Amino acid sequence: MENIKSNQSYDSFLASKAQIGNASGFSPVFMPDYLFDFQKYLVDWAIRQGRLAIFADCGLGKTPMQLVWAQNIVQHTNGNVLIITPLAVAAQTAAEAAKFGIEANVSRDGKITRGITITNYERLHYFDSSDFVGVVCDESSILKNFAGKYKAQITELMRRIPYRLLATATAAPNDYTELGTSSEALGNLGYTDMLNQFFKNDENNSGTGRVYGKGRQWRFKGHSQVPFWRWMASWARAMRKPSDFGFDDSRFSLPPLTRRDHIVKARTLADGFLFEMTAKGINEEREEQRRTVVERSEKAASLAQTGKPAVIWCNLNTEGDLLEKMLPDFVQVKGKTNEADMRKREEVFAAFAAGQIRGLIIKPKIGALGLNWQHCAHSICFPTYSYEQLYQLERRFWRFGQTEEVVSDLVVTESIHHIKQSLDRKAKQADIMFASLVEHMHQAMTIEGVKFTQTTEIPKWLS
Repeated sequence: MENIKSNQSYDSFLASKAQIGNASGFSPVFMPDYLFDFQKYLVDWAIRQGRLAIFADCGLGKTPMQLVWAQNIVQHTNGNVLIITPLAVAAQTAAEAAKFGIEANVSRDGKITRGITITNYERLHYFDSSDFVGVVCDESSILKNFAGKYKAQITELMRRIPYRLLATATAAPNDYTELGTSSEALGNLGYTDMLNQFFKNDENNSGTGRVYGKGRQWRFKGHSQVPFWRWMASWARAMRKPSDFGFDDSRFSLPPLTRRDHIVKARTLADGFLFEMTAKGINEEREEQRRTVVERSEKAASLAQTGKPAVIWCNLNTEGDLLEKMLPDFVQVKGKTNEADMRKREEVFAAFAAGQIRGLIIKPKIGALGLNWQHCAHSICFPTYSYEQLYQLERRFWRFGQTEEVVSDLVVTESIHHIKQSLDRKAKQADIMFASLVEHMHQAMTIEGVKFTQTTEIPKWLS
């Protein structure tokens, strides 16, 4: 056992075991005037912390905050920072950097220049962590969606870099326990350690797997909720609007968002059925989606006949190809993650944002994260059970800075309209959870710790 020889070393020993660690950052050396007051507050705190997460809603300016944070790391350390973004967002981030006078270069082959380098998650295997002192994970909720080699690459690269920043609007869209992914990426408690520390398993069983075909349900242990939020407040800030932390909301009001449900009737029945039955299970739902491609695509195409910009989100290649034929003034975005395809996507996105293309046909996994399309106010999608996916694709348009009412059309069939019911339920849960996240973290910031006046004594057995 470690030999503790003085009160000072014993205090250091206790501090090293505490969940709320000391700040590992530094005082900001660069704080431009173009940041809003609440952005300056978040960036200042982030720089002083060194390793942290910013959970700010869409349109609150996570990109300029990330860039200013990265520029501070570069100027303070004279080292390099890597910003990792979802597909096709790298070019947009570079354009934002140029607008704000920050030098940042896009690289997808591992080649870097001094300062800030931007790349995509899928190209991370080309980069060496030893080349960087700082890393930014844009739309960091994507971490929990990666499996296998991608997740291992991200985790390994971040583990070796001293300064880390996570930024996302959907920190934990389904459950508090998903926050463990962010904690682990920042070098705090691991996902399983967090569960065991603050939560109790309803099946009275340890681990994070599945029991009798059902996912294990976790809930707070008795009296652990306040310590949990205090621990969260030591490495994260959550904000849905500036007033969450006492700032002015007047410049950040959102126009209405109108969701319209469209139930399409299938023209053909499933094999062996005399009348339409509710699809049960993923296999039957997938069969119906494939069987109703034409009906759903026709409905989506008719909804897009407004003459105004619109984006149609599809899940199947057959949907995209059919819609492309139905809508000659729309462009389908597809392809692999190679250099040529990504450059083509960036050109199409730039043309769409400039109004040179009226509409896009695209899969959520390609364009639902990070992109800013405030010039467009119409979304059409074939929804899945993923609430985060629906939230993110709508937020490409319904974000601070949008001036028009945003219309979100959801096209489903009669047999699987329960998907929409599930999404409504998850939306209410997510709203309650994020409101609780903001409230408890704000309260945790104002809690004054208990001050002890007694001198710490070293136990005799350590003398």
